[in-house]
Amino acid sequence: MPISIYDPFHTPGGALKRLPLLKAAVTFIAAVCLCLCGLLYLQLEQSRRHDVESARIASATLTRAMAQQAQDTFLQADLVLASLIDWIQIDGFGPAVQPRLQQTFARRVQSLEQLHGLFLFDKHGHWVVTSFENLHRGAGVADREYFVFHQQNASLIAHIGPAIRSRQNGEWIIPVSRRLNDQDGNFQGVLMAGIKMSYFERFFKSFSLDEQGEMALALSDGTLLARRPFDEGRIGHPLAQENIYNHALAGGMSGDALIRSAIDGVVRLYGHQHLQAYPLVVTAAMSEESILAGWHDRAFQSSLIVGLVVLGICLFGWVFVRQVRNSEKIEADLRKAQEALALIATHDSLTGLANRRLFERALDIEFGRGARQRSPLSLIMLDIDFFKHYNDAYGHVAGDHCLAEVAKVLKSCCHRKADLAVRYGGEEFAVLLPDTNLAGAMALAEQIRRSVIDKHITHSGSPTGYLTVSLGCYAFVPSSLDSIEVFIQRADAALYQAKHGGRNRVAVLSTEGGLDTLARSDR
Repeated sequence: MPISIYDPFHTPGGALKRLPLLKAAVTFIAAVCLCLCGLLYLQLEQSRRHDVESARIASATLTRAMAQQAQDTFLQADLVLASLIDWIQIDGFGPAVQPRLQQTFARRVQSLEQLHGLFLFDKHGHWVVTSFENLHRGAGVADREYFVFHQQNASLIAHIGPAIRSRQNGEWIIPVSRRLNDQDGNFQGVLMAGIKMSYFERFFKSFSLDEQGEMALALSDGTLLARRPFDEGRIGHPLAQENIYNHALAGGMSGDALIRSAIDGVVRLYGHQHLQAYPLVVTAAMSEESILAGWHDRAFQSSLIVGLVVLGICLFGWVFVRQVRNSEKIEADLRKAQEALALIATHDSLTGLANRRLFERALDIEFGRGARQRSPLSLIMLDIDFFKHYNDAYGHVAGDHCLAEVAKVLKSCCHRKADLAVRYGGEEFAVLLPDTNLAGAMALAEQIRRSVIDKHITHSGSPTGYLTVSLGCYAFVPSSLDSIEVFIQRADAALYQAKHGGRNRVAVLSTEGGLDTLARSDR
């Protein structure tokens, strides 16, 4: 029968459970560290987006400035061409007017710094008049893209062609040209203004740009006209492989995108702006590395600070966890010590059976339960026969061994958890049997008596030559009027009857108060 022992660590009522402090501490520390890392991530992501957005605004401003400058540059050249076209169509370009045309061309070139020169070609592509004093006498320009365009198209608007090297002096120029017609509308020649590529290079250099940044002026089909940094090998070639030009053609008049360059693999923020008056597009690109340079510094500093804080929390948590583990170990040791003390306080150290203190507590409990449930309660008292003679003959050490052997018999015979075997004092033992009537108590007593005999413990002081026990049984249904002391006295009286009747037997005290002795002995 399980007997409740007072436990100072037990929660009163059993309704509340002690918190798993170690798990709670580890969970809390992990949650704090995760929250710090999450907040760091959110802060860094917000800062990164802010830097990229600032770069987008700067890129849009830069491309608008570039587009405005490019448009003004080409518009000025176009206005010069338009005014000269009107004059030439009125006066023609015969030998008589060519000296005056040359001077006019020269003055117009001097007035616009972006102009390399002005050139007039006849319908066969031959040189007629230029802004240079010495007329070029080499091959004509019938093979040039701009000349073929005007030869095949009747449009009178300005045409901007791919960048070329001037056959006048080999300088890179961007041709802006217009078609000349006679009075009948037939193709008469081409008037071309060459814009210096170096003019755009100087303009591009006026902007602050990182080492991996790029600026470019291109035709709407992606053909490169001018670029920073300058790369002669790419001038005049289509750049359809560059993702930004596909993006610029598919998008609106302006826009931006983070794109990895197909040329050098660098990720850049490309901004583009189409010119309103001409089929041109300008692009400006800042490398992602330069855009996020400040962000990387802040990210490193913030991560370092948060890392140190997390490290400090982890170190504190490690110390705390160790303290908790030590406390739990101490608590476990205290529990073990308390259990050991409880065992010492309620059990006999020699036999391991319950002592009288636990026996009395069990009687209180079982008396109350028996009274409530009207169930019988039995008690067996037993005593080792001639134990004093045994001690005298074999010594106290052997006597202790003998007591331990009898205790083993009691433990082996008490099969139910509710049964309680007790060392009552000296060589006297008791067995408390809840919910057991007298017949059950007598059967168990007889089993104990025979089991002791079966041990074959030699006892020269006993008439039988071996160790035996005498047992007394008493059973009744307790009530609130009954006394525990009387209950024990009656079982003890039955024991004395068994001893006075010759020992090695079981005696029973009937409920009427008389003694009935079962003369059961091995004879």
